[in-house]
Amino acid sequence: MTTTAPLGAEERTDPATGPADGRRAVLRRIRPGNGFVFVLPFLLVFGLFMVWPIVQGLWMSFTDSSLALRDTGFVGFDNYTEAFGDPDVWSSLGNTVFFTAISSVPLVLVALAMALLVHSGLAGQWAWRLAFFAPYLLPVTVVTLIWTWLYQPELGLGNQLLDSFGMAPVGWLSDESVAMWSIAGLTVWWTVGFNFLLYLAALQSLPTTFDEAAVLDGAGAWRRLWSVTLPQLRRTTGLVAMLQILASLKVFDQIYILTKGGPNGSTRPVLEYVYDVGFTGYRLGYASAVSYLFFALIIVVSLVQFRLFRRED
Repeated sequence: MTTTAPLGAEERTDPATGPADGRRAVLRRIRPGNGFVFVLPFLLVFGLFMVWPIVQGLWMSFTDSSLALRDTGFVGFDNYTEAFGDPDVWSSLGNTVFFTAISSVPLVLVALAMALLVHSGLAGQWAWRLAFFAPYLLPVTVVTLIWTWLYQPELGLGNQLLDSFGMAPVGWLSDESVAMWSIAGLTVWWTVGFNFLLYLAALQSLPTTFDEAAVLDGAGAWRRLWSVTLPQLRRTTGLVAMLQILASLKVFDQIYILTKGGPNGSTRPVLEYVYDVGFTGYRLGYASAVSYLFFALIIVVSLVQFRLFRRED
């Protein structure tokens, strides 16, 4: 009586002969360095459009490079020393931090509330999702055009609503004490859809066992939300907060189109100051120094956030 060996048995028992020789020959032809060929196109593009501009900009920050002059000289740390003593740098940095503070908090809380509302099982969820996420798909020029009309002093919807309640009109973009809040409101309406999508995806992936156990224990809806749902969203909240703070620190487009930093520089962020100095004042070297100082600040903020969230986990 003959027995049939399992498939591949000869390969395991006699690796020196049979199909194993062919497999080992193939493995000998595959060397670790062969994978470099596949990533080489990406490395070339990354180096050309990311690494080289970073290196070039860093070198430029140590020179007096200018759009108005061809001759460029090495000035060392003079640009950085000037930036630390420049009151316009500090005022624009203060504006950036203020905008980040007043926009990041509602962008997290409103997104969470919207996600909970949709996740609760309202009728017509597709319409709610579309309404919440659609503004995020609009380009910044369209968004600023819409809100420019809403903030229009005489005919805008904002002042018309105030007038219907017998309140005085507000200079939404012309009053120094109101302009930044107006831009923050626009930003919340425009970008909250992305955070809403992250929260909704996290809610849909949560296990239902904990919530069902809380129901059996007699916990109400608010108790389940506070003690069961929100703790499970801690990592998502950390991610949303980190992404939102970094995005708010880099604000530029909507402010530049709406107010160009006005009135009286009350809404000018750091990136707009870099733009003004570099492309209006033609001082590319000094603008590069300010931008790299701001880049270092963003790196520090990112590391602090990462450390705090990792400690909580």
